[in-house]
Amino acid sequence: MANQPFTGAGTGAPDWSMIPAPQDDGAADHLTGMVLPNVALASTDGGTIALSDVAGRVVVYIYPMTGQPNTALPEGWDDIPGARGCTPQSCAFRDHFDELKALGVTQVFGLSAQDTDYQREVVARLHLPFPVLSDAEGALRRAMALPAIEVEGRALLCRMAWVVEDGVIVKVFYPVFPPDQNAADVMAWLRAL
Repeated sequence: MANQPFTGAGTGAPDWSMIPAPQDDGAADHLTGMVLPNVALASTDGGTIALSDVAGRVVVYIYPMTGQPNTALPEGWDDIPGARGCTPQSCAFRDHFDELKALGVTQVFGLSAQDTDYQREVVARLHLPFPVLSDAEGALRRAMALPAIEVEGRALLCRMAWVVEDGVIVKVFYPVFPPDQNAADVMAWLRAL
């Protein structure tokens, strides 16, 4: 099923019942209230960004790996709980970008362990209005003890999202499922503040 749409009959919408949902293993429990470390991450905008230095209310959504057209996903990708759905998650944050800004979000960032060149293709293809950050070397993952999955010898970040206020994580969404609802869940939490 790699790189094949897993859609409901004729709807074009993802049928999330076809893939295993991630379970809350407690691997992100330590993140709420954490001050972000000063780790510079390569950005698709060029240069580097340290999330610890970004002022205001920031949303960071994290995903394992986006696929690319005509390129097979890793063997067994759909069988890994929480692996599938990076593109729908990114598109949801794109589609709700203006609403997030209206809710006081000063910046949205995507974040994965893929390299910046790979991420630039994704930003262009999906028309993302925000930068995606690369933790390809694993510096942020190690500094924060972020949950990860190992796929084909690489540590890929587990899917989650953070609301950050002036460098402090105030809310963690983990596990995230279904991925295309992550932006709506973040907005619902912000509206309830």
